[in-house]
Amino acid sequence: MPAAAPDSPVLLICGEDEFAVKQRAREIFQQWGRKPGGVEAEIIDASVNNSGEALRALASLRQALQTLPFFGSAKVVWLQDCNFLGEERAAAARDVTETLAALAQELKTSRWDNVRLLVSSGKVDKRKSFYKALENIGAVETFPGWAADDKDWAAQAENFARRSLRALDKDISDEALAQLVASVGPHSRMLSSEVDKRALYAGSRPLIGADDVEAVVTRNKQARSFALGDALGDRNLVAVLRCLDRELWEIKRDTKRNEIGLLYILVSKVRTLVLVKEMLAKKWLRPAPDFPRFKPQLAHLDRVPSDAMPEDRRFNPLAWNPFVLYKATGQAANYTLAELIQAMDLLLQCNQKLISRNLDASLLLQQTLVQIVSRPDPSPLRAAA
Repeated sequence: MPAAAPDSPVLLICGEDEFAVKQRAREIFQQWGRKPGGVEAEIIDASVNNSGEALRALASLRQALQTLPFFGSAKVVWLQDCNFLGEERAAAARDVTETLAALAQELKTSRWDNVRLLVSSGKVDKRKSFYKALENIGAVETFPGWAADDKDWAAQAENFARRSLRALDKDISDEALAQLVASVGPHSRMLSSEVDKRALYAGSRPLIGADDVEAVVTRNKQARSFALGDALGDRNLVAVLRCLDRELWEIKRDTKRNEIGLLYILVSKVRTLVLVKEMLAKKWLRPAPDFPRFKPQLAHLDRVPSDAMPEDRRFNPLAWNPFVLYKATGQAANYTLAELIQAMDLLLQCNQKLISRNLDASLLLQQTLVQIVSRPDPSPLRAAA
C-alpha cells in the first residue's frame, strides 16, 4: 500500500479486500481535499442494484467532471463503491457497457488542470476499455485481499497491523503481533477492529505485549479453534476442557457446525505436532526461547526436501503462519512420538464412534481428550495396577 497519494489526476482503487479498498480510498480523498486554495468535493454513490441505477451514476459522474468548481480552485470527484466494473449483472448490460466505453474516450481527451477523479470499486474486469483508460491516464491500486492459501498473507497482515498501531501512537512486540495475526486470521476488517481494541486496552502504555493480546480475546471461530489446539499442544487438561466446553456451547447455537468439525481441528493439531517433531529430529527446525529468535531460521527452510512435506498446504508446516509453527516447536516436547501416534489412533476411534454409533458426542470428545492429554502415572504401584 502506498504511503501517500499519487500525483496523477485519476486513481482507481479496487480489489476483493473491501475494507482495505474503502480505507485507502477515504485516505486519498482526504489528502486530495487538503490542497491550498480550497477544494470542492463531490461524492457519487456507485453501489447499484441494476443497470438503470448504474446509468444514472455514470450520468452524474459525467456531469460532475464537466462542471467547473464553484468554490475553491480545484475539484475532487469520488465515484464511490462502484460495483459494475467487473462481471456483475449490471456490468453485463449493453447500455452500461456502451456508456462506460464512451466515458473512457472522454476521459482520455479531458484536461485535468483543476479536476481529480477517484474511483473505488470491488473486483474489476481489466479487459474493459474503462479500466484501460483509467490505467493509462492515471494510476491503479489493487487490494486482492488475504487468503489462508497465500504464502505471505501473515506477513501482509502483520505489516497492516503494525502500521495501524503506529497511526495510534502504539507499538507491539513481535510475539504479540504474530499471536494477534494467528488468532484473527486473514480478515483485514476484523484485524483492524482487534488493533483498536488492543490499543484501547493498553491505555497510556506505548507498547502492546503478548499479555495484552491474550487478555482481550476475540471469540471468533479462528480464535476459538486456535485456543483449543493450543491447549491440546500445551497438554493443559483444564484449558482443553474449558475450550471444548465453549466450542460445544457454540455448536448448539450454530447449526452449521458439529462435533466432527471439532474432531478435525484436534486431528490437525496432532498431525502438526508429529510433523514438527520430525522436523526437530532432523534439525530442520530448532527450538527457541522466544519468537524473535525463532523467526530468522524460517528463511532457511528451503533446505527441507520438497517431497518430505505434504503437498496439501493445509497440512504442510512450511505454509503455516510462522507463529503457529513457533508454538508447535515448543509444544512438541510435551509429547513423545509414541503418545502422538496413540493420540491419532484415539481420535480415529472417536471419529468412528461419532459416525457409526448413537452416542453422546460431547462425552466422547471429553473422554478422548482426557486420554490424550493426561500424563502417565510414574508410580510403580499405579503401573502394576
